[in-house]
Amino acid sequence: MSDRVFPSSKPAAAAAPPAANGGTGGAPAGGATTTATTNGGTTKSHLYNPTSRLPYRPQPHHRRHHHRPRRNYCCCCCFWTILIILILALLVAITGTVLYVLYRPHRPSFTLASLRINRLNLTTAADSSSSHLSTVFNLTLSAKNPNSHLSFSYDPFVVSCVSSNSDVFIGNGTLPAFVSNSKNETTFRGVVVTTSSDLDAETVNNLRPDLKKKNGILLKIQMDTRVTVKMDKLKSKKVGIRVTCDGIKGVAPKGKSPSVANVSGAKCKVDLRIKIWKWTF
Repeated sequence: MSDRVFPSSKPAAAAAPPAANGGTGGAPAGGATTTATTNGGTTKSHLYNPTSRLPYRPQPHHRRHHHRPRRNYCCCCCFWTILIILILALLVAITGTVLYVLYRPHRPSFTLASLRINRLNLTTAADSSSSHLSTVFNLTLSAKNPNSHLSFSYDPFVVSCVSSNSDVFIGNGTLPAFVSNSKNETTFRGVVVTTSSDLDAETVNNLRPDLKKKNGILLKIQMDTRVTVKMDKLKSKKVGIRVTCDGIKGVAPKGKSPSVANVSGAKCKVDLRIKIWKWTF
């Protein structure tokens, strides 16, 4: 018996068109591509797989600069600085409390014992073009230290006399420097406060009504100085103080005999004078 040959059910692939320069070209079945070289070279086929993936190529990572260590350092510095300041403030408060309990410090006290007005003249020229003020005062002052363990060392005082109502300058003087030891009282007699100056029209208008009052003019004594506080072996820096004695009533003298001012209601208070650059508090 002879074998029978059955033809394939798949159609034959169409012949590819001839390639240039005598080569064959075209796309074979099954997704294969065939390329031919020129001048009668061999043909190389490259299979293309649509489901294949490209090889993974890792991308270079760009490192970001983090500033966390620097920020942490700044935060730590701020924290420790604030903590140290708070600890120092606490130590100062504790030290001040202990010193206050042990020594019971008190401010020094000043008293204006007497004030004599030897001269208080306000003269005006006939044409009212100028006015002249001439004054001479004689004061008796005392400074008392009520503390048992503290002493005060005063620089020279600058003494000024002004009117209480209008703050018109009436005279000035000085007190010498002195040391006020514990439980000690120092008295100064014959302190001269004087002036001889020309006044402008506005100052004269403010001062003249006070001089014409029957009850007398209200005066105020101000004393400025710097003081150092000593406590056993400790010594403070110099601080400014102002002593203000208010409530003085004086009458201009008549003739050559001086008049005595009423100082029974005078009260003297001591205030700290703190100077920061150009300002004084």
